[in-house]
Amino acid sequence: MKALTWQGKKDLRIEEVPDPRIEQPNDAVIRVTSTAICGSDLHLYDPLGPFLAPGDVLGHETMGVVEEVGPEVTHIKAGDRVVIPFNISCGHCWMCERGLMAQCETTQVRAQDKGAALFGYTELYGSVPGGQAEYLRVPQAQFGPIKVPEGVADERFLYLSDILPTAWQGVEYAEVPDGGSLAVFGLGPVGLLAVAIGVHRGLQVIGIDNVPERMAKAEQYGAAVVSSDVDDVTAAIRDLTDGRGVDGGLDAVGMEAHGSPVAEAAIKGVGFVPDKLAKPMMKTMGIDRLAALRSTIGAVRRGGTVSISGVYGGMADPMPMMQMFDKGLSLRMGQCHVKRWVDDIIPVVMEDGDPLGLETLATHRLPLESAPDAYSMFQKKEDGCIKVVLKP
Repeated sequence: MKALTWQGKKDLRIEEVPDPRIEQPNDAVIRVTSTAICGSDLHLYDPLGPFLAPGDVLGHETMGVVEEVGPEVTHIKAGDRVVIPFNISCGHCWMCERGLMAQCETTQVRAQDKGAALFGYTELYGSVPGGQAEYLRVPQAQFGPIKVPEGVADERFLYLSDILPTAWQGVEYAEVPDGGSLAVFGLGPVGLLAVAIGVHRGLQVIGIDNVPERMAKAEQYGAAVVSSDVDDVTAAIRDLTDGRGVDGGLDAVGMEAHGSPVAEAAIKGVGFVPDKLAKPMMKTMGIDRLAALRSTIGAVRRGGTVSISGVYGGMADPMPMMQMFDKGLSLRMGQCHVKRWVDDIIPVVMEDGDPLGLETLATHRLPLESAPDAYSMFQKKEDGCIKVVLKP
């Protein structure tokens, strides 16, 4: 089959790789009909290269049609349409029973001291082949796959694989009271969906970014927008919230934040170090670009909550602990527990009129063969690119 493979820093190629097959009795194999490029995939394109090997298949936002299932898989069958959560969880361990599927004890990558295995996301998370391919093997298929009704467009359900529940969890973790205010830093796909969810819940939503087409999209959803290029983002947000600040702030940016030149130089510098040295450096000395997180902390009112959905990877990040303590902030973060939120999300997904704008979020729909160029376009924010969906 054809698949998108990592071959080196900013070097992605479509190659022929072996077809997946049933390896365990609780596996499934699906034929991929839609797969998307996630913002966190861009971390693989550049900074997380030391944890990849040439030939690794990328991608963790995937849906398709079931081709085959193992004997322990009974809730889906060949021919069913399914969307695949990006984290691989069993559904029955201590963590899964408590709704912490991203920490599944059955698939935890203990050798790397990490949580549940992820599709297409480096040796840190199990080196499981990803879904930017024609076919995908799905481990723990007795629990993971989510059945999709016939007659509904792929893109109404595709984002249940990751970015929609990630945005949902981000809003939940921000703990905004009814009628309260939410600031969303970063209006990429997760941030825009968080804006849509917040508006759908009747919250006052403020979106922060500096990319015109993303800001315009947030305004279309019903948010007020603030440019991250203004002299004082925090003051601009306070002006919109009676001088107090928002009830909850969501950092949907993570390690890719602009406005952190020293950290950016340090991260890029690691990319020129041999992998044998780069891996321990990133695990123990790595730092992130924290501009968005610091702004989120500053924008939240006293006694409010900071929610982090953007991916961070550093272990030596200087945090404004005095400010956080003095303001009495709560801080919630982590990989999304996809299956925890699915039953809450699907009724909204199925509402008439597509209130979250799922079918119009993608700006580019391309064949799988265009994936290498699409990664570059997405990273550089060229051609108004907000979200890319690939069609194998």
